[in-house]
Amino acid sequence: MDLLFPLILVALLVPMFLGMRRQKKEADKVAQMQDSLKVGDRVTTTSGLYGTVVEADDTSVDLEIAEDVVTTWLRAAIRDVRVDDTDDETAGDSDSTEGAESTESAAPAAEETPAQTETRLTKD
Repeated sequence: MDLLFPLILVALLVPMFLGMRRQKKEADKVAQMQDSLKVGDRVTTTSGLYGTVVEADDTSVDLEIAEDVVTTWLRAAIRDVRVDDTDDETAGDSDSTEGAESTESAAPAAEETPAQTETRLTKD
């Protein structure tokens, strides 16, 4: 009976401690991602807005959300850096003749390099 209370206490505290460690690791991972943002990264904000980084300083990030539309966000509002999967989708469609015809008729989306984005934004 004397050992029951300490065992229950340990059984409750160990999962709580492990959960806090996991949460801290995830927070460190997000903070590292936010610190490593660079011009040209395609990101998603915590509110779900997609944009491209056109300028970044210590506390804020300027995102281009449409052509010639730039907004300023806190670094902490960046949820993740997006990885485009468009190459994988078009490769799967090229196996069938119908998919090949539709990809040939549609103009491929041209991606800008960070230097081209900067040049376009600063040419005014």
